[in-house]
Amino acid sequence: MPAEPEPVRSEGPSVVTAGDPSGPKVIVLDPAGAGKHDELPATWRPLTRKRAVFWCRVPAGGALAEADELLGDAGPDDPEIAVVASGPFAAEALQLVERHPGAATHLLLVDPASDAFLASDDAAQANDAWLAEHDDVVSKLREAGTDVRVVASSTGGPEDRVPPPLPLGHPDVVTAVRSALGQD
Repeated sequence: MPAEPEPVRSEGPSVVTAGDPSGPKVIVLDPAGAGKHDELPATWRPLTRKRAVFWCRVPAGGALAEADELLGDAGPDDPEIAVVASGPFAAEALQLVERHPGAATHLLLVDPASDAFLASDDAAQANDAWLAEHDDVVSKLREAGTDVRVVASSTGGPEDRVPPPLPLGHPDVVTAVRSALGQD
């Protein structure tokens, strides 16, 4: 279970939205609470030209319920929905998508194994082990039509700047998400 949110991270809206909500959607489960001032991180703004982004600021409270509602309201003829989550909320993202079979087209994970201390040079191997550990749910989601994959991992290089998980606003994360969504 994740630690209690820091008061400063919990300030602000629970969800920050940008883009056309009638088109394809990206639901981001952000454990760090970026977007406190009701704006997406700058690295994500270009994505809103083709997709609506719902940046769920988990520390603000209510964000997971709103993400659940967005997936629950999805109909079979609605545009695709991608869910993006990082280490501290990867398991919750699996559960969220599992509650709504077939609603999410993609579940894109960033350093899912890093819900505790993890050395950067061990991240890729740990992420593979995490997927294997959750194989029953991952397989079920894939059978329901959801592409589940790790799109970004810490490398330990100077461009990471922080230990795992990579922040969701990190340029490498955004590049990987855009690539996974065919929006290079």
